[in-house]
Amino acid sequence: MRNVLITGANKGLGYELARHLMREGNYVYLGCRNIEQGKKALSDLQKEGLHNGELLEIDISNQESVRSAAELFDNNGNKLDILINNAGILGKRQNQDEPLNIDDVREVFETNFFGTVMITEAFLPYLRESSLPVTANVTSDLASLTSHKDPDWILYKAKSISYGPSKTALNAYTVALAYEYKDLNFKINCVTPGGRLQNLMVQWWQDTCRKLSDTGSLRYA
Repeated sequence: MRNVLITGANKGLGYELARHLMREGNYVYLGCRNIEQGKKALSDLQKEGLHNGELLEIDISNQESVRSAAELFDNNGNKLDILINNAGILGKRQNQDEPLNIDDVREVFETNFFGTVMITEAFLPYLRESSLPVTANVTSDLASLTSHKDPDWILYKAKSISYGPSKTALNAYTVALAYEYKDLNFKINCVTPGGRLQNLMVQWWQDTCRKLSDTGSLRYA
């Protein structure tokens, strides 16, 4: 049984990911900012007979919350085998008719970039205790600067001042972190579900989970 922490696990892809990994026999910590929503998610999983998991209250944009979550994890004397940084926000859309609100941009970066960095750095000591530690940062096709320059790209017009750039920064951090730990037994990657329909995204996640839990190896998306 491998120990897994998933942020943003109370709904959407994070929830489906937790469900699949629990079905595969892993012990999953559901990282949730909203504890009530987290309780409901855990209850729903338990109704399916999945009891190999627990909540970990954590707001990845809040440094004190991240520190408290890491301390709670440490009190349990746990090693961490897989960290999946799934939590993220889209933020408000900017347009030419409204002035740019820098606070909106900062809010997105606080979660999507700085929050992920804080979580990763806080839980690295526990990942070091694993024989095959894996970190997967959920990114987006919108992070690709190369694709954004291609007029024929299907998402060419989907430009943003906050979300896309926050994921571009996340990709850069992931590359730097993977290089830093290249001589250790770490597997550190970015993954993206791509622009797929919801059920296909869930299937993609399930295939990704199988790779993570079985081999710890995952290619860049």
